[in-house]
Amino acid sequence: MGRKEGGGQRRRELGMGGGAGKVGGAGSWRPRPQTGLDHLGLRSPKSWRLAAMPLALGSLAEALWTALRPSTILLGAVAFLFFADFLKKRRPKNYPPGPPRLPFIGNLFHLDLDKGHLSLQRFVKKYGNVFSLDFGALSSVVITGLPFIKEAFVHQDKNFSNRPIVPIQQRVFKDKGVVMSNGQVWKEQRRFALTTLRNFGLGKKSLEERIQEEAQYLIQAIGEENGQPFNPHFKINNAVSNIICSITFGERFDYQDNQFQELLKLLDEVMCLQTSVWCQIYNIIPWIMKFLPGPHQTLFSNWEKLKMFVAHVIENHRRDWNPAEARDFIEAYLQEIEKHKGDATSSFQEENLICSTLDLFVAGTETTSTTLRWGLLYMALYPEIQEKVQAEIDRVLGQLQQPSTAARESMPYTNAVIHEVQRMGNIIPLNVPREVAEDTTLAGYHLPKGTMVITNLTALHSDPTEWATPDTFNPEHFLENGKFKKREAFLPFSVGKRACLGEQLARTELFVFFTSLLQKFSFRPPDNEKLSLKFRMGLTLSPVTYRICAVPRA
Repeated sequence: MGRKEGGGQRRRELGMGGGAGKVGGAGSWRPRPQTGLDHLGLRSPKSWRLAAMPLALGSLAEALWTALRPSTILLGAVAFLFFADFLKKRRPKNYPPGPPRLPFIGNLFHLDLDKGHLSLQRFVKKYGNVFSLDFGALSSVVITGLPFIKEAFVHQDKNFSNRPIVPIQQRVFKDKGVVMSNGQVWKEQRRFALTTLRNFGLGKKSLEERIQEEAQYLIQAIGEENGQPFNPHFKINNAVSNIICSITFGERFDYQDNQFQELLKLLDEVMCLQTSVWCQIYNIIPWIMKFLPGPHQTLFSNWEKLKMFVAHVIENHRRDWNPAEARDFIEAYLQEIEKHKGDATSSFQEENLICSTLDLFVAGTETTSTTLRWGLLYMALYPEIQEKVQAEIDRVLGQLQQPSTAARESMPYTNAVIHEVQRMGNIIPLNVPREVAEDTTLAGYHLPKGTMVITNLTALHSDPTEWATPDTFNPEHFLENGKFKKREAFLPFSVGKRACLGEQLARTELFVFFTSLLQKFSFRPPDNEKLSLKFRMGLTLSPVTYRICAVPRA
């Protein structure tokens, strides 16, 4: 055995003078100079002496960093993120089935974003009427079939009343306005919007007269084309937009107003960009995409310009409005802001005014005008149906009486054609998404709070068990024994508490504008040009740009 030394000296050499807890504190263990370590002892090591050599913490970190390669650290970080994503997105017990997903992007690779609503239909056949999909970080469930849609949005309306706030919407609207807000904000803003729209003519003769007047402006503008090929897009947009503008802004805009035409073009670009690949990537990694150029930046720029336009109109109202008498939606809202001044809990404030007004402007412009553009296209492609509509118009109204909803009941065929345009046009194929407000059960499956809910209106409006010829333009779907027939499986305005609040206005606009145009014109394809039913995917499903001839009727 090696020579033993005094305990005190030995403890000092081992660095144990301050207690055993300090062993290994800030140094390294090495053999004393000119001594070696004998590790050949069979039962216990021989006596040996060590010296404590000081080692700075910085040197230790440097040594560890040198030992680890950057690629190893990167690989570890990626593995950690994948594992965290797996834990976060792990499907709960009894969750609806669905296709396998990839980390971060979910099931986006399964979808063709140019026709996303059609991409979903193959999953209905494989997984059933309620199945799951992940859109990036958003866990989603797709509902197909009238019974399940009614169960969710009518019988369980409270559990399915929220809107999901995706990163793009969060950046543009946050939780403001009527369409994308939730909770108390949504209740207050929707209640106020409905009341104010009614006060300014919704459902009244005064508003219908305004629509009739605008229809005459549109007829005049189209008549100036002298039967030559033209693109009806922005003329129709301008006419429809003028109705909601008269309610919200208190004014209409001339079809030659360049500033307003630019605004409509900004809105059209927004509709297209919102569902683009770049914007879907933004929803997955917004913290990176916000620094990168691309179409998503154009989208944000356009939204800001639209908001600035609304803010400018509001500022003009402030200059000369009478607090005692509101002339339009903006002035009624300014009254409400004054009424709730000092109430920190109130949602009636400037930013909500801008977002609510913009919501009404966008919704009141885009959906009805897109439906009318589909309507003219179908009439040009189905001249025999157009002739039947015109025969009914001539019989009921003649050429002099202006169309009104009072005549709708006497014009079942025209009414059926308008409804068939809505069914086939399918302008909001997956509805506006909802979000589960509280844990709930649907079709026997567990849906956790926060799950996004997509309504498969495409399947509903082309269900062969509901429609005799689902893939054919056929007004007979809405007729029975020569009378108009309502169809329960027809939900272009959705259903439940989140249904379109402008449904009544839209129905009036569609009937008056469509009937007025066919009363005065026959719509035909241009010579040597073939019209197509191809669509452009966006927030709404719109026809690709087309030209048409509006031939004046004798």
